[in-house]
This record gives sequence, C-alpha cells and structure tokens, in this order.
Amino acid sequence: MDEVTVTTPPVVVAPFRLLPFRAISLDPRRTGHRGVARVLARPYRGVTERLDAWESAGRLARDPEAAVYVHEYTTSGITVRGLVGALDLTHRPESDGGSAVLPHEGVHLDQAAELTDRMREMQVNPAPILLVHRARPATRAAVYRAMASEPWQSFTDAEGQRHRIWAVREPGAVQALQESLRATRAVIADGHHRYAAYLRLSQERPGTPWDRGLVMLVDQDDTPLFLGAIHRVLHDVGLDDLRSAVLGAPGLEWSEAGESDAVAALAPGALVVTDSERWAVITFAGASPDAVQCRAAVEVLHHDVLPRLDPGPSSTEYVHRVDDVLRRARPGAATAVLLPAPGFDVVMRIVSEQGLLPEKATSFQPKPTTGVIMRSVPDG
Repeated sequence: MDEVTVTTPPVVVAPFRLLPFRAISLDPRRTGHRGVARVLARPYRGVTERLDAWESAGRLARDPEAAVYVHEYTTSGITVRGLVGALDLTHRPESDGGSAVLPHEGVHLDQAAELTDRMREMQVNPAPILLVHRARPATRAAVYRAMASEPWQSFTDAEGQRHRIWAVREPGAVQALQESLRATRAVIADGHHRYAAYLRLSQERPGTPWDRGLVMLVDQDDTPLFLGAIHRVLHDVGLDDLRSAVLGAPGLEWSEAGESDAVAALAPGALVVTDSERWAVITFAGASPDAVQCRAAVEVLHHDVLPRLDPGPSSTEYVHRVDDVLRRARPGAATAVLLPAPGFDVVMRIVSEQGLLPEKATSFQPKPTTGVIMRSVPDG
C-alpha cells in the first residue's frame, strides 16, 4: 500500500458501549436480492426517499422500538451469531481506557473519504461492520437468555442464508448486556473503511446520532467466523529473484520441492511459492512454535521478503482461491504465493500491540447478507 495515502484508523477506547437503535429490515423475499443494490445506489441523496417508498410499499419494515439485536445467520453449514447495535464512538484516546476496537489493517484515505461522503448523503448505515471478540461468560449468558424466547424474525433470504433475530429491549436486560461488554476488546474483521467513515462523521457532527455506528459483535469462541487466507500473485518477479531475497533475510529458509510436497508443507510457519514449473517452501525462524505464534506468514512476506526485491513486483494481485492464484503463475513473469491463514490469536496479539497486518492479510467469512439489519441515522 502507498504509505502516503494509507493510515491507521483512529481508535475508540474503553468502555465498549453497544447502544439500542431502531432496525430497518428489508422484506425477507428481497433480502439478498440484486435489487437491494439499486435502492442503495447513486444518487445517494435519494436513498432515504427510496427506503421510505419501499416502506410504504411493504418492502421494508422499521422496528417501532429501539433494541440491541441478536442476529444468527447460517450459510454453507456455518452458523455465526452476534450482537448488533449502535457502537458509541465518543470515547477517544484522550480518555483513560485502552483500545476497545482494534483495526488489523490500514485504510486508504481516498476510499474512507468517499465512504464518508456517501454515508453522509445516504443518512443510512447500510450494513454493520463485523467485530470479533472472545466474549465473557456474562455476555454469552445474556445472548443465550435472549435466544430462549421466540425470534423477532426468522427467515431464509434470496441467497439461501438462514436468519434468526432476537430483539433485546427490556431496560434491565439491555443494561446487564452493556455492563458485560464494558471491558470488551474487539478486532475489526470486516469494514475498516466504513469504521474510518463512522469516526470522521462523528468528529464532524458531535452530539448527534452520527456519534454512533452500526456494528455486529461476533463471539469467536461460540460461533467463530472462518479465517481464510488471501494469496498473492507477484507480477514481474521470477522464482530466482524471490529465492535471492529470501536467502538475504535473517531467519528465513528456502527449500525447493515437488508440487505435492510443497503444497503439503503449507502451514502457519511456512508459505509456498511457484512459477507453475518450480515449487519452493519458505519457512521462518525454523517454524518454532513461539515464532509461529508471534508472527503471521503474510508479515514475513511483506516485511522481510518483498523489501529485498530490486526491483519489486510491478503489481500484486490478491486472490482468495488456490486454483485461481495458481492459474496466474508464469515462469519469469508471475510468481504465485500461497499463504496460510493467520489464527485469530495471532491477529489479536499483533493488533493488541498496536501493530497492523499488511493489506488483505486474511478474510473473515461468512458475512451476513446486506439488508437484514440496517440503521437510519436520523432515527437515532
């Protein structure tokens, strides 16, 4: 990433406060439908009117009462459950608390600015950003108590994602939930640029509903999100160039192998590279347990290897699927890098020490469908 245009988002400090709000939900038959993109598309100043028209036509429901919501969704056999609420953004570093929300990658300033403008015009948080934490027993117990009643909503959307939603409204239950969350430290799993936009809007309009932003807080110990790797294609980098860079970096080892042995060696302490003809495994610090727990392979690639390439890659592609990244490899022209996904504990350790992972270091999946729970900022 271009360091001139990329920065670390400001932090929200403890206590972590998740506030009730009035949810907007699309009709289940339209949730996940391609038409949702149209209602939230340009011109953004017309989004409020479009949503009002959908509400009048019965395509959208607005909860008459504020709540913190328990949202459970299931897709491809994976169930994820989280608390959806309006995150209090007013506690900033001048406060005494430690960081409550921890970014794991930087943001592009121009993209954050564009999202700020869009959200300001829309007057809507169209989807919650995803936060991940390890919940305390009291928080998990509060979630289970909410789930003991009938869901407020239960449906399967147009994409086949199954949803159940419970509304926590009773003041005592909301207060108990908020108290259990005060010391929460959550990692941003998805939505860094929207988070940066939330903070900009809060700074612009303090003391207004912009002091809150829509989030979903997932308990990684209860219904974990899957952490997948995002692989790389290094263009105009040959395997020999990469080998020289690796051998010039302390603590790294290079070993060539056949395709099956190389792929089998992919692990938290090892990454695999190929130009489609030759294969090699890069290990770091002897792949000791301590090293593997302290560093992510994607850090090793971006901090130890790529800076030693001269010249560096003409461009870098980020690819989720192994088959897709391997198809792009070409001898002398493009090197594919297979990366293991960093574990959640590694990510938490890095960001807790106020560090950032390189861009697109990991992919948290699955994400909820857009339109299940939205927030109208004027509604509070």
